[in-house]
Amino acid sequence: MKIAIIPARGGSKRIPKKNIRHFCGKPIIARSIEAAVESELFDHVIVSTDCFEIAEIARSYGATTPFMRPAELSDDMATTRVVVNHTINWVIDNVGKVDHVCCLYATAPFVTAEALKLSFDQLLNMGTDFCFSVTSFASAIQRALYMDDFGHVKMFAPEHRQSRSQDLIEAYHDAGQFYWGKSEAFLRGDIMYSEKATSYIVPRYQVQDIDTEEDWLLAERLFLAGSM
Repeated sequence: MKIAIIPARGGSKRIPKKNIRHFCGKPIIARSIEAAVESELFDHVIVSTDCFEIAEIARSYGATTPFMRPAELSDDMATTRVVVNHTINWVIDNVGKVDHVCCLYATAPFVTAEALKLSFDQLLNMGTDFCFSVTSFASAIQRALYMDDFGHVKMFAPEHRQSRSQDLIEAYHDAGQFYWGKSEAFLRGDIMYSEKATSYIVPRYQVQDIDTEEDWLLAERLFLAGSM
């Protein structure tokens, strides 16, 4: 069995009702649900939430909400891994064996069914325990700068002061969209950023963290530009 798990608690503070706020015409969580459903990969698309309003909206777009998340897993201290593992264990206990899991964030409006399918194929072909989305840094991290306590500019890696950008290894960061994995690897608590994982590369114009109002506005503009 393959399941998608979308964590979506109701207590967002920086952006109120973040997980169900309308993003370019529909609740932002709907876009993650629709991508998962459209992929036809999953036996169940499950939203883990403590909020009845989120649950109702999630069901209206094709997800299931077979339980309400316990209060102890719904505060600021609850990690995504704990929430994912709680859902895996619930499905094992109430439905059956789970082989693969995709943790899909509720605020990932750029995710597509195609990316979910291609990344799952990559997971199988590479024989790894995990596959997650990444994107490249816009510039070489080896030439990154910081300011010391006196406001002076310094390099993190001064040995690359004269290095050409094209000679440096390209660096990537977590795109914050989805995380495929074997269910037992999630449950064991295996580290994802390791040799046990492969990464699915997403173009930078399809990646935007959404933590502030400015982030939200930028994400909507990128989304609308990509729809033209």
